[in-house]
Amino acid sequence: MENPIQRILQFYPSENPGVISNLTRILNHGYLKGTGKLVILPVDQGFEHGPLKSFASHPVAYDPLYHFKLAIDSGCSAYAAPLGFLQAGAREFASYIPLILKVNNSSHLYKSESAPMPALTAAVEDALSLGCAAIGFTIYPGSDLANVMYEQIAKISKQAKKYGLVVVIWAYPRRRGVSKQGETAVDVVSYAAHIAAELGAHIIKVKPPSDWIEDADLQTVLKKTDTQTLASRVRLVIQSAFQGKRIVIFSGGPAKNKQAFIQEINELAQGGSFGSIVGRNAFKRPFKEACQLLKEIMDIYKNQK
Repeated sequence: MENPIQRILQFYPSENPGVISNLTRILNHGYLKGTGKLVILPVDQGFEHGPLKSFASHPVAYDPLYHFKLAIDSGCSAYAAPLGFLQAGAREFASYIPLILKVNNSSHLYKSESAPMPALTAAVEDALSLGCAAIGFTIYPGSDLANVMYEQIAKISKQAKKYGLVVVIWAYPRRRGVSKQGETAVDVVSYAAHIAAELGAHIIKVKPPSDWIEDADLQTVLKKTDTQTLASRVRLVIQSAFQGKRIVIFSGGPAKNKQAFIQEINELAQGGSFGSIVGRNAFKRPFKEACQLLKEIMDIYKNQK
């Protein structure tokens, strides 16, 4: 039987040994090691949405070390955060779990209807000094400044890969180029995943696609394609990322009740998702409950044939 990790690594034939080593480290870490599936804990919400909105309902989460421990104890594949959170705990925890440094971030205090754009908040050198396995970068396809983001990640990605770091791209369509409803439309999410793959991402993070189709011309083209279930739409997104030859994982989104969330994860897994990246739906719960939820998610992916 083919080893799932070796199968995935064959998707990246041009990468240097350093990148392959770090990608292998992520794929071989935690509860899902060796399965070809990933569950990552991201905690950039304090920067993105504000500390009170993110942590006030569960005050222990103000402490950066809390999230390192949650990611490690639950068996996550990796932990992703902005510079400050990683600096607070990397010395103690970097050897226990692969780290992903978010090198650009947005603030909820700044909003642009036409040209949202994250700020560069860290560098490849920071990722190296913190012992990270990867960098993370957000793009907003649809923004008036999308081309600037593409040019930024092209340069940062080249440098990161040179030093053996995995590149993870958060691809979130938004603003002028797409409607609000279209931000999660199946055609738009598929397009975003493809753009991230073309930009050289090893791992791509997108939102679960809805059954809305933004492009009117595609409504006829996709008429014979099953887009009624989340699983069927996930298959289209995966297919759009080089016929499944790039790792595509899906966000957990806003906090929701457990039953609805687990149902969503089941459908993502049925559609062939490589995994999930779960933040608010985990760390807003008490520690033991959060660990249990993450383990349930991992079991779904582990048992998916």
